[in-house]
Amino acid sequence: MLRSFLDGLYRLAGYLAGVFLILIFLLMMGLSIGRQVNINIPAGDDLASWCMAAMAFLGLAHTFRSGEMIRVGLLIDRIRGRARRPFEIFSLLVGLGFVGFFAWHAVQLTYDSYRFNDMAQGVLAVPLWIPQLGYASGLVILFIAFVDEFVHVISGGDPRYEKPPATSAEEVVERAIQSGV
Repeated sequence: MLRSFLDGLYRLAGYLAGVFLILIFLLMMGLSIGRQVNINIPAGDDLASWCMAAMAFLGLAHTFRSGEMIRVGLLIDRIRGRARRPFEIFSLLVGLGFVGFFAWHAVQLTYDSYRFNDMAQGVLAVPLWIPQLGYASGLVILFIAFVDEFVHVISGGDPRYEKPPATSAEEVVERAIQSGV
């Protein structure tokens, strides 16, 4: 039950990131077309930037769990067999530390914005904690994904965040095309 909840949480965050991507598209198209017909979208740039931040951070956990997050694997990919597990665990611990640090401070920043009633300084007077929710939520969900993966790997499981190596040249080319390389 916990596994399905966590997978659903990561999927939901990915879907929300997709919704914000669509909102960015609609805002940018509205701003572009609006210039041609002399219609202005007040604070359109502010709204697009807030959507971009929410999209980027909410998509992190889903990207991590799908094996699509860029990892520095120069050293760890060269290690085979039993020696690799301690390096995987160490890497996850370092990742947990960094993501936990940033998630804690993102939540603290959002809470302080709420507590002090900070307002955005653009055209729209929006309480600043509202656009900061996407940023803080995305980092908290990524931290949960790192904890989930750490517990899985420390319990003896293989890392779920990395794809198995390509078995053919065609698969290498297909992965490169999908990743935009």
